[in-house]
Amino acid sequence: MFTGIVEEIGTVKSLRADKLTVSASEVLKGTKVGDSIAVNGTCLTVTALSGSTFSVDVMPETLRRTNIGSLRPGDGVNLERALAAGGRIGGHFVQGHVDGTGRVNALVPENEALLMTVTAPSEITAYLVGKGFIAVDGVSLTVVRCNATSFEVSLVAFTRENTNMGRRKPGDTVNLEVDIMAKYVQKLCSEGKTGVSLEFLGKHGFLDR
Repeated sequence: MFTGIVEEIGTVKSLRADKLTVSASEVLKGTKVGDSIAVNGTCLTVTALSGSTFSVDVMPETLRRTNIGSLRPGDGVNLERALAAGGRIGGHFVQGHVDGTGRVNALVPENEALLMTVTAPSEITAYLVGKGFIAVDGVSLTVVRCNATSFEVSLVAFTRENTNMGRRKPGDTVNLEVDIMAKYVQKLCSEGKTGVSLEFLGKHGFLDR
């Protein structure tokens, strides 16, 4: 489990068909083989540590669902260690299970902020609401506006300077993960749950005399 608060920008050293190696510093503190690190919002397991780098295995499903497969040596990636019990949750609960990808459509200055518009498939936008959460490349962001085909987020200077959001440009592919709570609500509603009823009470013994 993560929070969407990026700890540092790592640098891709190499990417093979099944292995990604990243150079980092902050996220390596206390990290051991078997720990989880979110790379651009994708939860990956550390399989090797060597000096200032760590390596993770990349499954075919990860390559299909995320932008990991398009990374090249020298690319900057957002890194976050898994949330420690008792730690502060500065963003929102992020699982690191990327739902799909979107494409940066526009970047428009708005006073000191930068308004980013991202086009996304309907299976992503269906879970979005204004002022709700979304993780973009692992960064916890608030949805400013959304419709059936896109959404907007506002990037403050701190976010641009401390994540790879400051390097994004129109046409870039970004990883997207919607709020897990929205998924549960949608599932409950789609199953026609109506809450407590006489039938429910009887079934569970509350009407027995």
